[in-house]
Amino acid sequence: MESMFRWLGFLIILLLSLAGFFYWSAGQTTPPTITIEQPAGPVGQQGTLQFTAGVGRTIFSGIDATLEQNGKTFPLFTLKNPGSAVVTRADADHLQIAVPIGKAVLPELQQGTASVTITASRTSFLRIRDVHTTVSKTFAITLEPPRVAVLSSKHYLNHGGSEFVIYRATPPDVRSGVRVGTVEYQGYPASGAGIPGADPSLKVAFFALLHDQPLDSRVVAFARDAAGNEVTASFVDDVFEKPFRKSRIPIDDRFLSRVVPEILAHSPQAKVRRSIDNPNDLLGDFLIVNGDLRRMNAEQIAALSLKSPAALLWKGPFAQLGNSQVEAAFADARTYVYNGKDVDQQTHLGFDLAVTANVPVVAANSGTIVNADWLGIYGNCVIIDHGMGIASLYGHLSSIDVKVGDSVAKGQVLGRSGMTGLAGGDHLHFTMLVGGHPVNPVEWWDAHWIQDRVERKLQEAGAPTPVAAATR
Repeated sequence: MESMFRWLGFLIILLLSLAGFFYWSAGQTTPPTITIEQPAGPVGQQGTLQFTAGVGRTIFSGIDATLEQNGKTFPLFTLKNPGSAVVTRADADHLQIAVPIGKAVLPELQQGTASVTITASRTSFLRIRDVHTTVSKTFAITLEPPRVAVLSSKHYLNHGGSEFVIYRATPPDVRSGVRVGTVEYQGYPASGAGIPGADPSLKVAFFALLHDQPLDSRVVAFARDAAGNEVTASFVDDVFEKPFRKSRIPIDDRFLSRVVPEILAHSPQAKVRRSIDNPNDLLGDFLIVNGDLRRMNAEQIAALSLKSPAALLWKGPFAQLGNSQVEAAFADARTYVYNGKDVDQQTHLGFDLAVTANVPVVAANSGTIVNADWLGIYGNCVIIDHGMGIASLYGHLSSIDVKVGDSVAKGQVLGRSGMTGLAGGDHLHFTMLVGGHPVNPVEWWDAHWIQDRVERKLQEAGAPTPVAAATR
């Protein structure tokens, strides 16, 4: 009997040991992974908790997320009842989950800090126990919106034209500027525009009503903080419609054979999209150049504006090419005709200015060279950054006499006119750009417009007369 009890005790100890071993082994199962992608900054009225939970070759037994602030806990998500969360499978082993957070969905949130805690669980080896991972993240809750106030007066917009505003945005480090429709224009410190002693909250911005935007596009000065809280102020006094020309441009095989192969040779991003079935289709290649490559070039030009310095590098009106005749105007709606048939339509966003062949082309105003190379449909092209998002473009040049990084003065020779790129004859294609968007150059050539729309406002804000170009 004693021997039987001894063996029974040994068996119990063995079973308990095995149970302990298996329980311990189950605990060694690789736990889930959790990566929190958002919020990456403060949260305001709106916000998103986005995280990715990973588990290898099995399923989750649970995922839960909560938010805690000032001792109160708010449930945000549970895998069993996702509610308004968006759950997507990133791959076979990972779920990505997005949950709305912020004052709009959690009215009890207050200004200050909060933290989210996420726990993900999976079933272990032999389904003996669950293993889990918990991560937390603390972030700011920002509910007080910034402020914006327009200080300058008499703002008038022409369709396709530009304007200038002086405003105050607080706190000074919020993102601010002007929004026209859906297009935003960056604001810059007023000190860079020549206003002495301007405090950091005083800002200036150039903006435009683009040729293809409705006349009733909403125009506002805005200030938006990192939490997404935004305030706006309307300020434009009036908007004027400006008629744009329409023209028909005949093209033939001689023109196509001259311009298309050369452009494609300089533009590999368009060349790879040529027709495989008919590699000698010049008209098809022209349509790629005139459409796809034109759009790519517009994106390249817009990207250059993102690096514009926060200072005015120019003063006074911009200069039109001397003794030039206007061959095409801004926002000219062109229909291209081949063998009597309409084959394409594009908008010409600049002025074509002609004198004689290979005339010197000079800088319309002072600034810094940001492009001095072939640029798609513009052929040999120079772009000058004049600061605060203002730039000028000189296309179809036969030669270039400057390089990227050069500081140039108004009237300095940039190169000579030509017919490179998509040009039918020797001329200069001239474009003014605001925030990377083409605008009507006529205003910028007009001394009265410069004085009334820019210099007057700066002088009223304390800038000296005349406006001095900032030191480069």
